[in-house]
Amino acid sequence: MTKSRFITIVLATSMISGCGNESKESSGSKRTEATQHEEQQQHTLGDKREETKNSETLPSFLSDKPKDMQLIYAAAAKHQTLLENIPCYCGCGEEANHQNNYDCFIFENRENGSVTWDDHGTKCGVCLEIAAQAVVDYSKGKSIEDIRQEIDDKYKEGYATPTPTPEV
Repeated sequence: MTKSRFITIVLATSMISGCGNESKESSGSKRTEATQHEEQQQHTLGDKREETKNSETLPSFLSDKPKDMQLIYAAAAKHQTLLENIPCYCGCGEEANHQNNYDCFIFENRENGSVTWDDHGTKCGVCLEIAAQAVVDYSKGKSIEDIRQEIDDKYKEGYATPTPTPEV
């Protein structure tokens, strides 16, 4: 993916609202949705999960989302080690028990290669911005440590408590 394409993604995601009060309010209430595909989808704190055969197969909940959002999800899947070392500052550590920014996109990678995706990132501009910026910086050759420091500095004020992501 080109540098200019990721910059476009970062700018586009800045227009998407963050995980504000709406997410927090809905997280405390149980949702009653059809469980027709219960094996593939779970609802935890309002977040939908869906399993696909591999990380190249994006979940169906992205089908009606902007192309840029789909690209961020695809990039997140390809940058597991990077994003597992980057905290998220949307409040998902407390609200959804996320440990890092990777958890905003992928719930689980299974031994058989299948992936359980999480739709949390589709509702959160902060998650998307952090992932996009981390991947852009990594593609420029920045170290994970430097990227983390930049993210921490950028989001330390005015955002929620970060996920409990251990230092690199």
